[in-house]
Amino acid sequence: MTRALWFILKLAILVAIVVWLAENPGAVTLAWRGYVVETSIAILLLAIVVVAVVAALLYRLWKAIRRAPRRFGRRRRARKRERGYQALTRGMVAVAAGDAAAARRFATEADNLLRDPPLTMLLSAQAAQLNGDDRAAEKYFQAMLERPETAFLGVRGLLNKALRENDRPVALKLARQAHDLQPRTPWVLTTLFDLEARSGHWEQAERILLEAQKLGAVAPDIARRHRTALLLERSYEAELAGRVGEAQTLAGSAHDQMPGFAPAAVRSALLLARAGKPKPAVRTIERAWRIEPHPDLADAFREIEPNADALAQVKRFERLMSANPDHPESHLALARVALTARLWGEARKHLSKALALRPSRRTYRLLADLAQEEHGDAIGARDWLAKAALAPEDPGWSCGNCGAGFGSWRGVCGNCGSFDSVQWRETPTGDALAGPAGTDLLAPPEPRQSAA
Repeated sequence: MTRALWFILKLAILVAIVVWLAENPGAVTLAWRGYVVETSIAILLLAIVVVAVVAALLYRLWKAIRRAPRRFGRRRRARKRERGYQALTRGMVAVAAGDAAAARRFATEADNLLRDPPLTMLLSAQAAQLNGDDRAAEKYFQAMLERPETAFLGVRGLLNKALRENDRPVALKLARQAHDLQPRTPWVLTTLFDLEARSGHWEQAERILLEAQKLGAVAPDIARRHRTALLLERSYEAELAGRVGEAQTLAGSAHDQMPGFAPAAVRSALLLARAGKPKPAVRTIERAWRIEPHPDLADAFREIEPNADALAQVKRFERLMSANPDHPESHLALARVALTARLWGEARKHLSKALALRPSRRTYRLLADLAQEEHGDAIGARDWLAKAALAPEDPGWSCGNCGAGFGSWRGVCGNCGSFDSVQWRETPTGDALAGPAGTDLLAPPEPRQSAA
């Protein structure tokens, strides 16, 4: 509407000028070199307008002719660039499809057409990798490091190569470099955390873990579990260095992170007991038992007061059982101390309840012990052991990554080197290693990762 009104206004002004000139034609006389031209003001103005229009057209024609070579060159370069981008795109598709020959061909074509190394070096490197030419790929990635715009891509390529070759020191160095370049990239944070943890750099790993959690790269529950494992490893390290007070503080922090995690509760409770604080140690075990009873908790609970007589141990375990009375581990723990105290009826009652709640090899073995010790019934003991052989596998500590079994928890798998992958599993996928009798539950599990 506004444009229409503006057009009508301009048209009205033009008509007004034309009418005014028609009413006031005036006269103009031009004398030049003997020629005399007489005309009206309107004709003179029209002639001026025509000359201006012709001059403008001639100027534009001259300008177009002058710029023609430059425009032709630009269009030619644009077509060449378009073909180069097409080759680059097809090359990326070939890389994704695993077509090494096509990827290499398109990489060469894109490089020739674009003449832009930052765009084509990555494709060339990936094409070289598909062709199995790791040396050429490394050369391209190294070249990327020299350009700020491609440095991160170069670091990533070299990092992936180091990870494939399991070259942890080089991978760790490159991961730190990637973190310096792009500190908020999720995969950089998770990769760097894993490498720091596998290398035994517990404090650095904890710092990176906190960064990753803040950015949402690690879920809160997973971050809490990882931090618990890191705190426990730091506790072991502090104790080995003679810093017992720091070891106790770190173990307590780990227990606070995950009160139901048996290794943290065991570690914290036994350090408290060794420091002459049996009551806080008992409360620590009871707190964990209330959340999730565990055989390691029962062993630690017994070790807090190792000199208590058999009947006193039964009383202690009755109090522990009251924290979670309906769990099979509560009945098994009480049955074991009842057997030691030669309270056969008490042991049989709790073993029957444990068997009803969850049949397991440990339950049948304890029933075999009961038959042998109470009545000297070797035949009955063999029957119970035969049932134990057919019973479901007892839970145990095993690596969720490689399946290797262990007699106790550890932060780093001794088989595959993965961090925080050893879990208490209902059906361990590896032969669980039974801990030897008299094992010091407080000692760091062997073998441990050095902090080198």
